[in-house]
Parts: sequence; structure tokens; C-alpha cells
Amino acid sequence: MTVLFHLVGATNIRNESLMMHIGVFAYGEARFDLTFDPCRANIASLCPMEANVPIQASGVIPIAPADVSGFPELAFTIPDFEGQAIIRIFANSTRSEIACYSAVVTNGASFSHPEAVAPVLGVFTTIAVVASMATAIYGDSAVTIRKHYAHSLSIYVVFSVFQHIYFSGALSLNWPSVLVAFWSNYAWSGGIIRSLSMQNSINQFLKANKGNSSMVGAAGSSAIAGASLVHSIYKRSSAGIFARDIMFDFEGILLSRRAEHALAKRAAPSNKTSQWFGSPVAPGLPLPGNFSGFAGTLAKEKIPQTNAFMTGFLWFLIVVFAVLGAMVVFKGLVEGLSAAKFIRKDRLSFYRAHWLSYSILAVLRTIVIGFFTMVFLAMFQLSLPGFAGAKAIAAITFVVFLGGPLAVATYACYYRLRFGHYQSKPDRLNFKRVKVWGVPWFSTLRESQRTEKDTDTTFAFSVPWWRIQFIDDDPERTPVHEDEDYISKFGWLAARFRRTRWWFFAAWLVYEFVRACFYAGARANPRAQVFGLLVVEIVALIAIINCKPFESSRLNALMVYLLGFSKVATLALSVAFDVRYNLSRIATTAIGIVIILIQGILTIMLLISIVIGTISSYFSVIRNREEIVPKSWLPLRERYFKHLDKATADLPPPPPPEPEQPVEPYFSVNSIKRVPKIEDEDPEVITDPTDRAGSRASVRRSRANSVSSASVISHTTVPFGGYVHRTSWNTSPAETPDVTRTTGSRSSNTPLVLVGPGPGPAIMSSVRDSKDYQQPVAPAPTVTKPSPLPQGGIQREQ
Repeated sequence: MTVLFHLVGATNIRNESLMMHIGVFAYGEARFDLTFDPCRANIASLCPMEANVPIQASGVIPIAPADVSGFPELAFTIPDFEGQAIIRIFANSTRSEIACYSAVVTNGASFSHPEAVAPVLGVFTTIAVVASMATAIYGDSAVTIRKHYAHSLSIYVVFSVFQHIYFSGALSLNWPSVLVAFWSNYAWSGGIIRSLSMQNSINQFLKANKGNSSMVGAAGSSAIAGASLVHSIYKRSSAGIFARDIMFDFEGILLSRRAEHALAKRAAPSNKTSQWFGSPVAPGLPLPGNFSGFAGTLAKEKIPQTNAFMTGFLWFLIVVFAVLGAMVVFKGLVEGLSAAKFIRKDRLSFYRAHWLSYSILAVLRTIVIGFFTMVFLAMFQLSLPGFAGAKAIAAITFVVFLGGPLAVATYACYYRLRFGHYQSKPDRLNFKRVKVWGVPWFSTLRESQRTEKDTDTTFAFSVPWWRIQFIDDDPERTPVHEDEDYISKFGWLAARFRRTRWWFFAAWLVYEFVRACFYAGARANPRAQVFGLLVVEIVALIAIINCKPFESSRLNALMVYLLGFSKVATLALSVAFDVRYNLSRIATTAIGIVIILIQGILTIMLLISIVIGTISSYFSVIRNREEIVPKSWLPLRERYFKHLDKATADLPPPPPPEPEQPVEPYFSVNSIKRVPKIEDEDPEVITDPTDRAGSRASVRRSRANSVSSASVISHTTVPFGGYVHRTSWNTSPAETPDVTRTTGSRSSNTPLVLVGPGPGPAIMSSVRDSKDYQQPVAPAPTVTKPSPLPQGGIQREQ
């Protein structure tokens, strides 16, 4: 292994003898250091250093394996190896550092691929723009257009995700190199796009970041890491280096002598520098390898932090004019196609009649999308010292964005709520113990929201609360998403939100403004900045989850859950990057990779949502066609339209069904089948259910004719006191006549009812009468006149 260096420079020092020190650092720890005398190393331009002699020094220093044994093996394979090689030059007369050269040590692998990643993200963003625009212009009714537009993927959501990822690096923390490299893929979404001509123009306007760009540090007027203009570079005490020589560090001395001997044998230095030696940093950038704060994040794009606001501001103006021009060009294209009869005359009639309003609302929507970025960059510029011209523009921009979108949002709320009043009522906030992923937590429920199913719920505690309710003066007023007047004026703000959360755009702008204040206003105090933002994001996440403001389920999943979780997780993990905690750089690199995984998953989910949103927008655009391509998507389209109708109504979910009671043993009579009887074969059986007189007739046989105990003979098949059965179940029951006891002759096939002397079941038998029947002869008994029987009763033998 070897260490190669090549120096080219100039000096104003007339005559000075020097000492040079080379140090190689990996993940914040010194892995190799070497001090040598340039005179012994045959570096003539530095022996001594003189003003009229250009400095040229180069060499190859051999390094033994034992000298770099501290390098971890993983350092040679992990992307964005975090290493530095620093050459310091000390003056022997003052024993102070008079020059410093710093270079980044890399291993060739990196997460930074803006040339490949940024175009892919840009293509997906363009697809989302086209799909969203298609749903916004297709249709003949503002109400129908709004319903389908609300379920297309929002461009605001796309840029919110990308800007969240990139501006995570705006915190005043010491970032690991892997994160800065990963974030560079999203810099375009925040308007941080480097153009050499633009940067030169900004430098001339600011009258800063000038100097000889062929020299590292730009010699004299560069702003380093946000400090004021620096006229001398990194003066530090070198007592430690000379103390080591005094303490006779024999191992270091031997290494120095070996290096001096190797350098003395080299050929004369060449003025030609190979490409792989790198290039000097641009004026105003921090030293290579310094990734602290927003300046370190911007350094990856080679943009000084003093130029950040003007760069973002100029690109924002370019985007606004591009959007306005695109709307005009599209209107001309539609009219041209209609005139050439490539499309019908009435195609996109609603858009063609209101194209000017569409163009103005597209510009206003672009301003809302750039609200957080421009407010943050303007406040960031105001926090920097100097640069009066840039501060004036930043102040105007801040006032315009603060008084523009926020004022319009306030008026939009007033326009809808001016016919009504608010009413405050007392309430209570109940806290219930729950577990979230196994972690004890509390869920909240307002007393006014309790239902029957919450009657038996036990709460841990409750606190006094209140609720504010809007009372509309007109209860029959048209809902907000069916009010064409409101949709035409403020649909660009409220169209994507639920019917009961249409006002959420105002709350979201306030939330974005608070975030921008913490990012820019609290950058001087990293701990307050990070913890304050963490509290804001946690409160916002809880509130947004309770609201679920978007009408589209995809937007709720992205903005509420995925984006909210990513913000909270990123801030919570970023606390470890505070220099006060002095965490090792290897550990910070591991935490940085975790953040990359979280934000990478968020990006993948966003791209998937763009694809799904494009398909749903396709369904919306061809909603009037009976046939679609492919035909297999037709059931999917029908389900999607049913989902739209349900989501637009925004009704509360139905109550859960009552729990089923446990099933006990039971029986049920499902059918009845009548089987033939003996009397069915007798033609003399009574078949008329209305003939009830005969059914009550009975006779009493005398004791002389009785062969058994007292008996009652009925002339029908029905027992004494009963009713005649109906031959058909469809006939109505006959009226009940007065029952009288009569005496008549027996009919054939009459049943005999026998009543035993004691309790027990009656035994019924059928007796066939005939002419051959002979009455048995018996001695004449003594006949006693029986007493009258009660109505329907039976006389027992005395």
C-alpha cells in the first residue's frame, strides 16, 4: 500500500522553513500519520518556501501493512467510505499551521447516482402529473370531475415525499457520508440543481465565493461552513507534532526517515496532474469530507450554502413559467386537433370553456407545492450574515408566500363558513390502556364520541376537554363537494379531502410553516431543532391519523402512515448525529443505512402508488365507455367506481353486528304428514266441517244394555266434547254451535270411548255395527235413574 500526493500552489511568504504532516483518517479515527522535513524529502520548492517560487510537490510513500492495520476490512466494500487524507504545513519559526490540504478517500462505491436515479424519479413524477391532469380536465360537471380527481395521485404528495427525504439533511447535525450521498438523488425536488453559469451569476450578484478556483479553498474570500469570510485558512497549534519529536517517538521517526528517503529518490515532480487525483472544491464549499449541517448536504451538489436560496428561487420561477406555458400550449394543441377533426368538436368542452381558470389554478397549485421549500430557503438566507441583496429578495419571498397561500386558505375557509357560527361545548378526553406492537400505550376517546359498544369500556383516566362544533344557519345547505361554486373557486385546495375534512388544507399549510421555522430558525441550536421537530412530527402524526383527511385510501396510506412514520423515525434516529453525544462514525454510518432503508421503502411505495394511480386515472377517463382494454379489467373498474361512490358519501361505518348467542339444544316441527285412518274408508264419515251438530250428539245407554261401566257413545270419530277435523287445511274453522246432549241411534263405525275407574289414559276402540249384531241377553238389572250430566261431562257408575 502506498500514499500518493500532489501539491500545486503559491504563497506570499517570503522565506520560511517548514515541516509537513500527512494524516489519513477513516470514520473519524486516525489510521496513519507521518511527519517529515520537505528539505530531506527533496522537495525543492518548499526548502525553503519563498514567494517567488511556485510550489510543486508530489510523491509516493510506501506504507507497511502494520501501519494501516487499524483499517476495518468492511471499509473497502461499504459504499461511500468515510475517509480523509489531510496534509498540514507548519512554519518552523512560529510553530503554527499555515496551510492545509484535505482530500476525500473513497473506495469507488456510492449511494449517490443522481445521473441515473433523478431521471427515473422525474419520469414517474411526469406520469403522475399527466394522470392527475387528465382527471382534472375530463368531464362535463365540476362535481363529477372533483370526485375522480380526488382519487388520482396528488403531485403535492409526490413532492412532499421527495422534499422530506432531501431536506432531512438541512438539520445542523454531523451527517455520515452515506446519507449525504443518498440524499443527493433527491436534490432536484427542492430546486437544488447545479448549473455552472447560474452559480457564477449568483456569485457575482452576491459578490461572494470569489477567488482563484484552481486552488483549494479559493484563497481568501470563501465562506466555510456558514462562517464569515475567511482570510486565513485553519490556523491551528502544532504543538502536538513537535512534542512528539521532542519525546523521541522512535517508531514515528523511523517512518519519517523512510518516507523522506523514498521521496528523495523520486524523479523530478511533473506539472501534469492525473484525473484520479480529483479536482479542487468550488469557492465557498467546506473542506472535503466535512458533511456537517445543510452546508455539508449542499456540498455534494457543489453549491455553497450562501447560494442555496437564490438557486432554489430561480428554479422555482422557471417551473412556474413552465407550468403556465404548458397550459397555454396544451390549449392550443386541443384547439388544433379539434380544427383538424382529429377529435370531436365537443371533446373536453368543459376544459376548453374554462382553460384560463385552469391555467391560473395550476400556477396557484405549483405555489402551494413549493410552499415549504421557499419558506425554508428564504428563512435560511435571512439567518446568514451579509448579502444584503439576497436578503432583500428572501424577505419579499417570505412575505409573499406567508401572505399568499395562507391568506388564500384562510379566505377559502371563511367563504364556506361565513353562513354559520361556532359553538364550544365541554367534553372529556378518556385514555384507555392499549398495546401497540407490544409496547404499552394509550388510546383516546372523547366522551361525546362514545357509543353503546363503549359502555362497558374501562378507561385508565380522563381529563377535561372541549369540542368546537360548527352550526350552519342553513341545515339544508349543499355539501361542500356538491357545491359547484365552491369547487370552481377553491377546489384546487379542498378537492382531495373528505367531505367532513375539507378544511384540512389550512391546517396542513400551518404545519408546513412550523416545520420550516424549526429547520431554518433553530439551526444555531441543533438539539432544540431536532427535539422540537420530533415533538411537532409526533403530534402531527397522531392528529392526522385521527383525521384521515384524504378521500383516497392511497393518499391516506402515503401521507398519513408512510410519510408520517418516515418523518418521525428519521428525526428519532438523527438525534444520534449530534456532536455532543460523540458517537463513533462507524455507528453513525450504521444508523444512516437504517434511515436509507426507511426512506428507500417510502420511495418504492410512492412509485407503486403512482402506477396504481395511473391505472385508476385511466378508469376515470374512460368511465363513459362500455368496453375497455384489456377487457379483464372491467370488473376491477366496476369495483373502483363503487368505491368512489362510497368514499364520496363519507358516511360513518355501520355498527358492528350483535354477537351471536350460544346455540342451545332445541327441536322444531318442519312438516306434518297426515296418514290414512280407518274411518277414511267409511263413506258415512262426516266430511263437512261446518256440520258440528252431530259431533256433540251422544246417548246414554241404560244399565240394562251396558256390559261395562258407564260409557258414552259418540256418533262421530271425534271424542265427546271435541271438534270435527277439517278435511282441508285451507277451510276456515266452523262456528261453534251450542252443544246439547241428544240421544240417537248409533251410526256405523263409531268409536267407543271407555273411561276407567281411576285416572289414566282413555282407551279408544272402533266397533263395526251391523244388522247381524245381537245384543247379549242379561238379567234385567235394577235401573236407577241417573242424575243429569253436566255439560260435556261423563257420568261414572254409582
